[in-house]
Amino acid sequence: MDLNFIIFGFITGLSFIIVIGPQNLFVIEQGLKKQFVFFVCFFCSISDLLLIFSGIFLFHYFETYFTQTIIFLLNCFLILFLANFIRLKINDILKNNIVQFKNQNLIFKSVLINLFGFTFLNPHVYSDTVFIFGNLTKSFTIIEKINFGTGASLSSFIFFYSIGYLSKYFSRYVNIPEIWKYLNIMIILFMIFLILFILLNTFSLFQ
Repeated sequence: MDLNFIIFGFITGLSFIIVIGPQNLFVIEQGLKKQFVFFVCFFCSISDLLLIFSGIFLFHYFETYFTQTIIFLLNCFLILFLANFIRLKINDILKNNIVQFKNQNLIFKSVLINLFGFTFLNPHVYSDTVFIFGNLTKSFTIIEKINFGTGASLSSFIFFYSIGYLSKYFSRYVNIPEIWKYLNIMIILFMIFLILFILLNTFSLFQ
């Protein structure tokens, strides 16, 4: 086993995943709410692992079939998904549901839907884990690809479980309704910014 390629994969994976995105924000929020933290971190980590190895071994296939039309459709679905997420956050603020978040666990199905949406509707997930990693490793040997993918996947596991359980630990310090109100407002503003960014990205596809 060549540790150099594992370390290279780990550093590369961490450099892409550490950027704050909607998926990371959702993991942090679930950690703060102490809701399904282990499962949420596990889902995100396993999803990254599958996407990373798919990119490494199926890069040319994805490059052929991942067309502008598919990116456009994913962008549209993601915008609708984020808009609905914003709507739910606004409802929480208006109805003051934040006060009872400890006594009202999110339905597991709802968490699962959010995880799928934040993970697989975002075209940038594919561009990072599939196209960049796939292109980066296309000249590697099979063993080097596996080592690189192992390192990159390991970075995902460490990152998601770190932010999930650190958020859970710090939840004791934000157990105040007013703080949760402002946190939700920040999340809403971030999601609106993300929607605008996706819209610009979508328009640029056809210019």
